[in-house]
Amino acid sequence: MRIGELSRRTGVNAHQLRYYEAQGLLEADRGANGYREYDESAVLRVKQIRHLLGAGLSSEDIAYLLPCAVGEAPTLPGCPELLAAMRSRLRRLDDQMARLARSRDALTDYIEAAERTSAETYPPLDDPDLAAVPA
Repeated sequence: MRIGELSRRTGVNAHQLRYYEAQGLLEADRGANGYREYDESAVLRVKQIRHLLGAGLSSEDIAYLLPCAVGEAPTLPGCPELLAAMRSRLRRLDDQMARLARSRDALTDYIEAAERTSAETYPPLDDPDLAAVPA
């Protein structure tokens, strides 16, 4: 099948499919006309890639894990190398989440400080003292 059909069958645009190919996640043969030709297994492969991307894995992680993937969801065997790779990715995600939480807390503090300053400088519009001020 050509890239357009693979795109329709998986819901993944052709640009992303070419990216997956460039990353070594998806293989295509070239027809005599130069067009990419995918076999039927490409549909399952793309679905596996999408699920693994949804788990926060990088294309590098996926390239490592994909040869062991079974099924659409996919299931991955619990061999030590794969577990180590997934645990490493989980630690990176935990670190990113901790950094985001710190950033969120700092931003919340800035907003609260700005709102306090704003309330002192600019009284609320429903303030009765402002009702007497001509427009």
